[in-house]
Amino acid sequence: MDFRRAPLQLLCALALIAACGDDSSGTSFTSTAASMTSPTSGFSTSSTSSTSGGTEGETTEAITGSTTDPGSTGAAPVCGDGAVDPGEECDDGNAENTDECLDSCVLATCGDGLVWAGTEECDEGGRSATCDDDCTLPVCGDGVVNASAGEACDDGNNVSGDGCSDVCASESCGDGVAAGGEECDDGNDDNTDACTDMCLNASCGDGYVWAGTEACDDKGESATCDDDCTAVECGDGVHNMSAGEACDDGNADDTDDCTSACLAAACGDGFVWAGNEECDDGNNTNGDGCENDCKITPLPPECINYATLSDAFRNVNNANGPVGCDNPFTTQWYRFTGGAGTQMPTTAPPTSRCGTHAPGWMNGAHPTVQQGAVARTICFNWSGNTCNWSEPAMVRNCGDFYVYYLKNVSWGCNGRYCGSN
Repeated sequence: MDFRRAPLQLLCALALIAACGDDSSGTSFTSTAASMTSPTSGFSTSSTSSTSGGTEGETTEAITGSTTDPGSTGAAPVCGDGAVDPGEECDDGNAENTDECLDSCVLATCGDGLVWAGTEECDEGGRSATCDDDCTLPVCGDGVVNASAGEACDDGNNVSGDGCSDVCASESCGDGVAAGGEECDDGNDDNTDACTDMCLNASCGDGYVWAGTEACDDKGESATCDDDCTAVECGDGVHNMSAGEACDDGNADDTDDCTSACLAAACGDGFVWAGNEECDDGNNTNGDGCENDCKITPLPPECINYATLSDAFRNVNNANGPVGCDNPFTTQWYRFTGGAGTQMPTTAPPTSRCGTHAPGWMNGAHPTVQQGAVARTICFNWSGNTCNWSEPAMVRNCGDFYVYYLKNVSWGCNGRYCGSN
């Protein structure tokens, strides 16, 4: 046995055995441990033996060696001795901090501030401007958000328009990049341009007046704005009830369903509604030629049964022509037509007009339809007196024309009933 490598305990045991004698053989042994030293300095052992034959001999053997048994010496475990002692995670026997076991006998981990060669790209004890918290170099698009490196976001790609740009900047309304659910993004908060501050395309009804495109925008029709974002105007074809329009057909025709005032056509509005009304005199009075149901007032008999005076020589413009006289003359209702004109003059014509010496004219205004048949005096102008002679008469407004109840000129000749245009 190589006693230099033998443990101390074994040497002690051998010394005890050597001290024991064998009674049956008569042989006795005497052993003396000559000297012992600490494991670090080595040890030596001396042994003397004698036999019953009286022969004595002395055998001396020396064993030296090293040990790390702290139990026998009381020394504490040492990190770096290559042995994993209690309390140590590892012990690779070196002071290198770039491998998997640190010089503090702790396993290398991301975040310990030491770069584990071949495993970590960097390690600054946490996130920094040059290292991510997973101990990789900060790269936009790696899926790790590193605010210290200037990243506001990192969605693991380099695509803009998905909420995180290709430079890891958050895409939000107003950043000038239309992304996510944004319809537009012009980078400003101006609500009068094509993109609102909500990143929505400007449109009629959003409540903002789009400059150069909209005249107004009240989020729908109002008293001042149509629902197509144009200013209210009767006749524009946009019906705006809020502005008081009952209708708007886009034209100025007062004979259709909607008047030029954007009011629904109705009997009594003064406009004849084509296809629905016979007349419309703007009132609801009956007997005035147009009844309150916008039907023409039934004509009285004199407006239907009358004689006509149509000869041109009766016209006030006929001067110094052949002389005639309304005597004899049948008393009845007459209507002036044709060359004679349409009605009697209401001012005195000069003498020698109307084909006679003393022209006859009606003293008084023509009546309205509502006034019915009214009495008037027919005067004859002669000898400087515009009413030198006279005859009683009646006149009625038949709506589109007048009729006159005239009698025979009783005072003599020559006098005639004149017509004018």
